[in-house]
Amino acid sequence: MAQEVTLAADANRPIGKSAARKIRREGKVPAIVYGLGSDPTPVAVPSRDFEHILHGPGGMNTLISLDMSGKQDLVLARQLVRHPVRRTLVHVDFIRVSRDVAVSAEVPIHLTGEPQGVKEGGLLEQDTFTLSIEAKPGDLPNSIEADVSALVIGDQLTVADLKLPPGVISTQEPGDLVAHVSTPVVVDLGEEPEAAEGEEGEEVEGEAGEEGGEVPAVALAPGAPVPETDEEES
Repeated sequence: MAQEVTLAADANRPIGKSAARKIRREGKVPAIVYGLGSDPTPVAVPSRDFEHILHGPGGMNTLISLDMSGKQDLVLARQLVRHPVRRTLVHVDFIRVSRDVAVSAEVPIHLTGEPQGVKEGGLLEQDTFTLSIEAKPGDLPNSIEADVSALVIGDQLTVADLKLPPGVISTQEPGDLVAHVSTPVVVDLGEEPEAAEGEEGEEVEGEAGEEGGEVPAVALAPGAPVPETDEEES
């Protein structure tokens, strides 16, 4: 079930780049609240409190009761902008939700158990790490757990095999691969081949002046005298 928390917000914050920088220096994050047919409302929320929510069990699917000076809005965080270097929050989009209307969400998939195929020497590989779902805000799960204990080498787990909580439906293709157990690839290097001619350990053919080296053939012009060598005539 979705976590629900209360987060204080400063309503009707000033807008503009300079105002946003001032808000961040005060330890807050500029944000906008929209949806359900109401006008967008600029707000600011405490950075530390909001980061704490994001790192909680529900993450971005945490149901937030946004307290704007006594006015309550039920929202979900739907878009975060972070500084590219410092990774601090720069801006947040909140979408208003209704408790009895389903919303779309992405939830992580956690594999549990040790596959039988891994015990037999196989390799477990996860292919899909998040699942696209629809559910009412209060029914959003923190994650989807998939038991892979029964998988043997060659087995696959697809989206259709996942067990979803009541009130939750998947909007992904049923055949999408979630995980599989594969056979490890063994590379047979074979025996080390014998050194070929000219490889390391042999003298290079044709290096004159080196002991054991052969004298290279020399093309002579017509009528030119044949040069003498150190070999005796037979």
